[in-house]
Amino acid sequence: MTYDLVVIGAGPGGYVCAIRAAQLGMKVAVVEMRKTLGGTCLNIGCIPSKALLYASEMFEEAAHGLGALGVVVAPPKLDLAAMMKHKDDTVAANVNGVAFLFKKNKIDWAVGEGRIAAPGKVVVKGEDGAEQTLETKAIVIATGSDFARLPGVEIDERTIVSSTGALTLPKAPKRLIVVGAGVIGLELGSVWRRLGAEVAVVEFLDRILPGMDSEVARQFQRMLEKQGFAFHLCHKVTRVAKAAGVLTTAIEPVAGGEAKTIEADVVLVAIGRRPFTENLGLEALGVATDRGQVVVDAHFATNVPGVYAIGDVIRGPMLAHKAEDEGVAVAEILAGQAGHVNYDVIPSVVYTTPEIAAVGKTEDELKTEGVAYKAGKFPFTANARARAMRHTEGFVKILADAATDRVLGAHIVGFGAGEMIHEAAVLMEFGGSSEDLARTCHAHPTMSEAVKEAAMAVEKRAIHI
Repeated sequence: MTYDLVVIGAGPGGYVCAIRAAQLGMKVAVVEMRKTLGGTCLNIGCIPSKALLYASEMFEEAAHGLGALGVVVAPPKLDLAAMMKHKDDTVAANVNGVAFLFKKNKIDWAVGEGRIAAPGKVVVKGEDGAEQTLETKAIVIATGSDFARLPGVEIDERTIVSSTGALTLPKAPKRLIVVGAGVIGLELGSVWRRLGAEVAVVEFLDRILPGMDSEVARQFQRMLEKQGFAFHLCHKVTRVAKAAGVLTTAIEPVAGGEAKTIEADVVLVAIGRRPFTENLGLEALGVATDRGQVVVDAHFATNVPGVYAIGDVIRGPMLAHKAEDEGVAVAEILAGQAGHVNYDVIPSVVYTTPEIAAVGKTEDELKTEGVAYKAGKFPFTANARARAMRHTEGFVKILADAATDRVLGAHIVGFGAGEMIHEAAVLMEFGGSSEDLARTCHAHPTMSEAVKEAAMAVEKRAIHI
């Protein structure tokens, strides 16, 4: 059968691209090596981790937060098997939902490993080794990313784990070492810290959450330290040794100096992710790559006619929603429409407690670029709803152009930050100013009032501080 589009990879970018293309009247097939749809995100990434984050938050709230509200309960007991079932049920509901959408939109699904044999030809190798060839007018590479390896440290997914293994530990470790202070490491470290682990984080850089606003990162590190996290910044892991059921991790300062060891039951390697392009046949086809990424133009086209790429395999942040928007855009471009992604307004969220959310420029970036700006901040300690819910940690920061007042960035640390960030994203999508946000009526009492007050603070006219 000849298709209008074959998508390789059924993660958020790939399956959304396929659905949008089908909506636009194309005949679409998707090649996916897993036996379930949804890619890393739905199967072993975003969705299961959020299920465990929420469940562990509820466990901690029952243990330490309800008494102050007058809700007296017996000390909670952890039923890890039930918690893992909640995670697995959540994953199943999501991946089954994508399978339903494929049927609804008449999208064909080929299970196996996809390889681009030539422009317009995708060979699918099944689990049994049998091959079939799909002919198509266009091919979209949406194969996502894989976790980065730490040289000299072998991941067994039992005691030395990647993010995948960290989602399926059979019991809460007493001591957990997290290598890498990025989003994944801090989120999964938070899960197991709440379930009883002592957590130590080893980070090569001199800060946590690289790429985030540095003020946000500094304040958030202090919050995590209050929760029990220990940080070893400017350190690198040189060796992880196993002996008598104990992992001994050797670390040393990046700048040189005395090495030391830390013992743990589990070591989580979370040093980032890398594009997954193995066995796609890109080199033989002549597809241009740069440091592992597939090179594309403004329309997501590679240098080989008819071959496109989106998501984690191309430039930009490795975020599921970025891949989804690219999937929609390339489908619309293939249909002759003007597909577009605004890379200046892609929000990012860290789903810890409290959450961190950001969109647009950081103060660090504006300073580096020499952009004159004004900043407005408002703390949740001065927000009535936050006080009522005992969620007063954190703040909102709005960054606006000093000359035009156009909002250039927004940063939130606080309860529900991942939901609140989107009013700033919508504002920025329409080129709004801090005054626009400040003069928009917000319901009282809500956490979102802090966003309005931060916008008012840009011109030093916040009411409640």
